[in-house]
Amino acid sequence: MTEEHEAPHGATVLVTGATGDIGRAVVADLLAHGYRVVGADLRAPDAETGCAAFAAGNLADAGTVSGVYDTLQATAGDSPVAGVVHLAAYPAPGIVSEDETLRSNVLAAYLVLQEAGRRGIPRVVAASSLSAVGLAWADRDLHPVYVPVDEEHPNLTVDSYGLSKVMSEEAAAFTTRRFGTETVMLRFPFVGMGERLKTRLASTHEDAGRARRELWGWLHTEDAAASVRAALTAPLTGHHVVNVAAPDTEALEPSRELLAVYHPDAEIRDGFGGHDSLFATARMRDVLGFTPRHTWR
Repeated sequence: MTEEHEAPHGATVLVTGATGDIGRAVVADLLAHGYRVVGADLRAPDAETGCAAFAAGNLADAGTVSGVYDTLQATAGDSPVAGVVHLAAYPAPGIVSEDETLRSNVLAAYLVLQEAGRRGIPRVVAASSLSAVGLAWADRDLHPVYVPVDEEHPNLTVDSYGLSKVMSEEAAAFTTRRFGTETVMLRFPFVGMGERLKTRLASTHEDAGRARRELWGWLHTEDAAASVRAALTAPLTGHHVVNVAAPDTEALEPSRELLAVYHPDAEIRDGFGGHDSLFATARMRDVLGFTPRHTWR
């Protein structure tokens, strides 16, 4: 990370989903780099977050979203609002019904993005997911057309969670067209650290097939947080969808061996080997100027 990823003096950022695993890490990272943070989530936090203000409520409700932005602008005062980080969403299928997963995730993204545009906030960074490709939560084994899977890979979604991410990305593109707001949708894989990461690795190392639908992608939580900060400050315009993943897989087996067993018909593109990630991350480096720092190996 370079100097350009530091906060402009006194800049304020709204972080939705601020009490989630990634949200807590994002808040801590932004505070450590000079930002003032306004947090928002469904419920108020149980412990101190360091946020200058916190707004609680359902972000799939337009009135709640308007109130959150009122809190943001009142807290910022005369200082600049650097942007919005939208992380609030059901993070997986099965927590609520399929239709509620779709309704809540997409409507919250739409409302948060649109209100940022109406209020002239220059940039929104939001969490999408590599599940938007359609493999991870499918009710059947699907296979990538080619690897590494880039942001232009065909949409294979047959699940409502993956569809909610595809539609949220479209809402971001719509916001950019409508208001000129800069939007960056970060496609994350499994994200974890500490015991969460340790448990995940142990499961995959015992049986690599368990992670076949997620293509063995992973990212350390602190790298996810740092990528959000990079997306807030990178010199870009327009709308962007960006894969953000560690450069290697979470598996012990070499990547081509995994493909031969679990995805034998996928086209393997040049330069792919070793334990390379099955997700292309050139855009992460070229557009965001970001490279993950953590590895489990």
